[in-house]
Amino acid sequence: MKGKRYADEFKKEAVKQVTDRGYSVSDVAKRLGTTTHSLYLWLKKYGAPSPRQADKADLTVENAHLKADLKRMTEERDIFKKAAKYFANDPG
Repeated sequence: MKGKRYADEFKKEAVKQVTDRGYSVSDVAKRLGTTTHSLYLWLKKYGAPSPRQADKADLTVENAHLKADLKRMTEERDIFKKAAKYFANDPG
């Protein structure tokens, strides 16, 4: 059995009542005739990311940049090794 469907705008307004106006999840859920479980899911989907989630996203981006830098530097190192080997063997 499926529950009642709500429009995205309705969900976003419910989330705003919790995040912007400071009402508790249970109060908003009672007033709007929905469950606290649904409202928590909407908060997760439509609410602003928590500072912890934002930090995690920042770390993910930084990690990707560092991996790219490491790959580039490893390739450069390999090129320098080959060049050093070439010039070391050059009798010239």
